[in-house]
Amino acid sequence: MKITVDFEECLQDSPRFRATIEEVEGDVCELESKLDKLVKLCIGMIDAGKAYNAANKQFVNGIRELAQQSTRDEVIESSLTKFAESLQEMINYHTILFDQVQRSIKTQLQTFVKDDIRKFKEAKKHFDKVSEEKEGALIKNAQAPRNKQHEVEEATNILTATRKCFRHIVLDYVLQINVLQSKRRSEILKSMLSFMYAHLTFFHQGYDLFSELQPLMKQLGGQLDLLVVDAAKEKRDMEQKHSTIQQKDFSNDDTKLEYNVDADHGIAMEGYLFKRASNAFKTWNRRWFSIQNNQLVYQKKFKDNPTVVVEDLRLCTVKHCEDVERRFCFEVVSPTKSCMMQADSEKLRQAWIKAVQNSIATAFRDKGDDGDLDRKSSTSTGSLDSAGEPKERSIKGESALQRVLAIPGNTCCCDCGQPDPRWASINLGITLCIQCSGIHRSLGVHFSKVRSLTLDTWEPELLKLMCELGNGVINQIYEARREELGSRKPQPGDPRHEVEAYIKAKYVDRRFVRRPTDEELRDKVVSLSKQEKRLSSSSEHLPPRPPPPTPKLRPGQSVKSKDSGIQNSADGSREMLATTASNSSLTDADAAESPPMPMPSTLPPPSPCKEVVFYEPKEYSSGLQLYWAACARSLPDMAEALAHGAVVNWVNTEDDKRTPLIMAVQGSSLVTCEFLLQNAANVNQQDAQGRGPLHHATMLGHTGQVCLFLKRGANQNAADIDEKTPLIIAVDAANADIVTLLRLAKMNEEMREAEGPYSQSGDETYQDIFQDFTQMASNDPDKLNRYQQYDAPRP
Repeated sequence: MKITVDFEECLQDSPRFRATIEEVEGDVCELESKLDKLVKLCIGMIDAGKAYNAANKQFVNGIRELAQQSTRDEVIESSLTKFAESLQEMINYHTILFDQVQRSIKTQLQTFVKDDIRKFKEAKKHFDKVSEEKEGALIKNAQAPRNKQHEVEEATNILTATRKCFRHIVLDYVLQINVLQSKRRSEILKSMLSFMYAHLTFFHQGYDLFSELQPLMKQLGGQLDLLVVDAAKEKRDMEQKHSTIQQKDFSNDDTKLEYNVDADHGIAMEGYLFKRASNAFKTWNRRWFSIQNNQLVYQKKFKDNPTVVVEDLRLCTVKHCEDVERRFCFEVVSPTKSCMMQADSEKLRQAWIKAVQNSIATAFRDKGDDGDLDRKSSTSTGSLDSAGEPKERSIKGESALQRVLAIPGNTCCCDCGQPDPRWASINLGITLCIQCSGIHRSLGVHFSKVRSLTLDTWEPELLKLMCELGNGVINQIYEARREELGSRKPQPGDPRHEVEAYIKAKYVDRRFVRRPTDEELRDKVVSLSKQEKRLSSSSEHLPPRPPPPTPKLRPGQSVKSKDSGIQNSADGSREMLATTASNSSLTDADAAESPPMPMPSTLPPPSPCKEVVFYEPKEYSSGLQLYWAACARSLPDMAEALAHGAVVNWVNTEDDKRTPLIMAVQGSSLVTCEFLLQNAANVNQQDAQGRGPLHHATMLGHTGQVCLFLKRGANQNAADIDEKTPLIIAVDAANADIVTLLRLAKMNEEMREAEGPYSQSGDETYQDIFQDFTQMASNDPDKLNRYQQYDAPRP
C-alpha cells in the first residue's frame, strides 16, 4: 500500500500528520526487514546453486572418465562424450543464471536499502530532533512569567526560530517519505522482473540445447532396444554353452595338450609347469611355459615379457628325472645350464617331453635363417634394447624447440620413443610426446612440470637447464635397472594404460633406479667435493686462458655444469648457452664426435662468504650428494641424488645448516639454482647465520641469481643475525645493479599491496627491467660487471 503525506498537513503538525508519520515509519521498518530477509535468502540460494554446480561438474567429469574408459565401444564413447558436453553447457547456463540473479536481486535491492532507506532514516533523525526542540520551546514560552519581559522576549525568539527550522526539516522529511514510497514500487518490480527474465533465458537455452540433442537421444533409444534384444540372445547362448561344457567329462582333460608345429603365432605348445629356481633354496614356482620360435620361454603374467629358458632348442636335450622327491619331473639340459620342471600329471610330462623333442627335430629340419649356433644363451628376458640415441645435432636457429632437440636423445620421447616430441618436463629436463606429456601432467607438479616447446615462453635459464640434462642423462638414472628387472619399455602406439603404468613405475615408484652402495655414495660425495675445490682454486690462481677441448669420458663419468654467467666478475667472464647435454649421457664414441663444451674465459672471483671446506661427515646420504653436486655445478649428479630420494631442502647441520640451494649460489651457477627451484627448493630457507639464498647471492654479487630469486618470491626484508637485509648488503658493497633490482622489487611489492588483492601481477616497467636483467645475466654477463666485493662483518 502506498502511503503519501500532505505537505500542508505537515506544516500544521496535527495529530493526523503524526499518526500518518508513525504509520509510514512502521511500514518502512517492515519493508527494510523484508528486503534484508529476501537478500539473505538470495545469497543462500546462490551459494547452494554454486555448490550444486560444483557437484554437477564432478559428475560430468565422471561421465567423461567413463567415456575414456570405453574407448573400444564407439557408441558408448561418442554418446557419453556428447552427453557430457551438453551437461557442461547446462552448468555454464546455471552459472550465468546465478550471476544475473546476484545482480538483479542482491545488488539492486541492497543498493535500494543502503541508499534510499538510509536517507529516510537520516531525515527521520533530524525530524525527531527538531520536534523535541520545538516541544521544548513551546513549553518554555508557556512558562515565561508575565512580569519578566526579557524572559518573555527570549522565549518568543527561541520559539520563532525553532518553528522556522521545524518547517524546513518537516518539509524535507515529507519529501523523502513521498520519494521513497514512489521509488520502492519501481525498484522492487525492476529487480523481480530482471530475475524472472533471467530464468526465462535459462530455460530457453536449456530447451534449445536439448532440442538439438533430441535426435541423438531418439537414435540411441532405438539402438538400445536392439541392444537389449541382442543381450538377451547372447545370454541364452552363453547359458547353453555353459550347460554343454558342464556335461563334459574333464577327468582326462590333460591329454588334450598336444604339440602343433603349425599353430598360430608360432606357439607350438603352451601350458602351466612348475619350475625349480636356481637359488640356494631350490624353490618351485608355477609359470606359464610355451615353445615358440625354437625357444622354450615362460612368463608369470600375460603382460610380462617372456623369459627365455633355452634360446635355441637345437643345442639342448630333454630327459626324465626320477631321482628327485617330486613326481612328474623332467629336465631340459643345454651346454651352459639345465632347467628342472614339473608337470601336473604323467601324461602331461610325456606330452611336454615329446613336444621338446619334436621341436628339436623341427629346428634341425628348418632351412631358414634361424641365427648363428654360436650365440650365447641368456636367462634374462628376451626383449632387446631399443636403438641407440641419434648423434648430436648442431643448434640451428634460436627457437626453444631447436635448442632442446639438438641435445642427444631429445629427438624422441624420453618414455616411449615417439619421434619429434613437442613437449618437455622442465624439472626433469626431458622431452615428451603429447600422450606422455598428458600422463606426466596427471602425476602432479611435485613429480613433473610439463611445458610446450612450441606454445609456451621459455626463460633463458630454463632453456639452459634443458640443455644441461636431456633424455640420455635422465634415462641412465631412471632406467638403470630396467633391463635387469625385465621390464619392457613402451613403444609408439602402445595402449595408454600400459604407458601410464610404466611412467608411474619409472618416476613415482622409481622402480628402475639403481641405488648406490655406501662405498659408492662416499666416493661420489668425495669426488664432487674435490671438483668444487678445483673450481675454487682455479678461480683464485689461474690466469685467463682459452677453453680447453672436451676430453673423452668413460661411460658414467659426469661433468659439471659450466655456466657461471651470473657472476659479476671483475675480469669480464662470459657465458654461452650450452648446446650439448652433460657428457655423462655419452659413450666414448659419442664423446669423441661431440664438439667442445663452451667454457667461460675466466672463472668467478673468490667468494667473499664463508669458504666452502669439505669435512668428513658423520653419515653419507643422497642429500649430501645433492649438497656437493649443487656446489660443483653437476646437474646429472643432482638429478641422480633426487632420484635416490634426496630431499631438495636438505640441511647440512655440520656446515652452518646450509642447503643445496645456498651451495648452488656458492657454485656461481644460475642453472643449478633454476634446477633446484623447479624441483620445489625453498627460496627463503636460511642457514645458521640467518641468511637465505638471496643474502648469499647479494654478498657474492651474483646479479642473475638475485634476479631469479626475486622472481621466485624471495623475501628481501629478511635480516640475518647481524640485522642486515640483502638491500643493506648491496648498498654496503656499492653494487648498483643489485640495489636497483632490490629497490624495484620492493617498490613493486608496495604498489601491489596498495592496489589490494585484485591488483595485477606487477608493474609493466618492473617486469620489463627484470626481463632485461634476466637476458643480460644469461646471455651477456659482461654488461653486469660492476662487482664490488662485500666484506662480511668479522666477529
